[in-house]
Amino acid sequence: MRQCRKLNISIFLIFFALIPFLIFFSDFDAFADPPHDIPPGLEIAIEVQEAHTPNLMDDPDVVGTAVRFDSTGNPVIQVFLANEGVRGIPRTLDGIKVETRVTGELVAYMGPPPMNGGNDNDNDPTANQTTPIKMGTSGGWRYDLANGYCCGGTLGSLIQIGNTKYILSNWHVLYSDIVLGGNGITAQTGDPVIQPGLIDVSCNQNNAQNVATLVNGGGSLPGENIDAGIAQVVPGMVDESGAILSVGTISSSTTSASINQNVKKMGRTTGLSRAKVDGLNATVSITYGNECAGGTAFSKIFTGQIVTTNRRCKFLDGGDSGSLMVEDVDTNPRAVGLLYAGSAFCSRFAIAVANPIDEVLSNYGASMVGN
Repeated sequence: MRQCRKLNISIFLIFFALIPFLIFFSDFDAFADPPHDIPPGLEIAIEVQEAHTPNLMDDPDVVGTAVRFDSTGNPVIQVFLANEGVRGIPRTLDGIKVETRVTGELVAYMGPPPMNGGNDNDNDPTANQTTPIKMGTSGGWRYDLANGYCCGGTLGSLIQIGNTKYILSNWHVLYSDIVLGGNGITAQTGDPVIQPGLIDVSCNQNNAQNVATLVNGGGSLPGENIDAGIAQVVPGMVDESGAILSVGTISSSTTSASINQNVKKMGRTTGLSRAKVDGLNATVSITYGNECAGGTAFSKIFTGQIVTTNRRCKFLDGGDSGSLMVEDVDTNPRAVGLLYAGSAFCSRFAIAVANPIDEVLSNYGASMVGN
């Protein structure tokens, strides 16, 4: 979830991207392989879910599906709805219980500023850090402003390809300016990535510091099944241990998501927050813009995703895009997923969505930087 700020203003203004009706450019027949470590009892539910998801999502009010266990330990197929009062969703599919959930539309969207930023530079993700900076901090493309707004997100974690280190965030945080449009430029290889993001320096890039550069092939969309973007670290500017604000050093190992798994993340807007994994093998449709506060570029159907609880957007909100989701343990937590999207409206049924971290790392031939 990327965040935008209005140019030349003294207070933050909330600007939500227009959320058009979803249009599907993806082929439902090309489902990703389901996770390899699905708990016993969910295998059949996944087969049924995948068989029926295309027909379910023919309804424009259905924005996704996933599988989980209910309170009695029985498998459930979740159907995510954009609006209340949707009719025609079956109560069972091939003998598997169906559970509907009004999540609102699922988007990579823009949201409100943090309520407590700007005080403690050691742990405030919006502050201009002393170098070398830690991850879990505000950041983004140096020229991410257009249409009267500036945008940014979270520089989530550090990865390594060979002997070279890269900041890992989202495509829509680092690479999504793809039209000349309001600023007359597009994101290019070699462009600087700054900390903090423009939204936290009054849209003035001169008040931020260059910490990385965009690289050829660093952005994943629109072709891949992940929303990821990487930028090569400027020597001396990033803590090479991969430490994340308020989390500390993470493990170089990763782990797969599981139902009811406790997870946490450090992000630009909601800071250190916690949630539970609430759905696996999710198929979701996400709408993307073409530049900061721009028009709709495309809608993307992702498969095999992780869904977490996100009541009132207290786990993930606008500006937290790019955060690394890790297991909720005190020492050397393992990475679980890369957060990138969620419910458009912060209701008690809001959810957050993450790419499985192993799929992200595989895309780049990378490993996590950590212990």
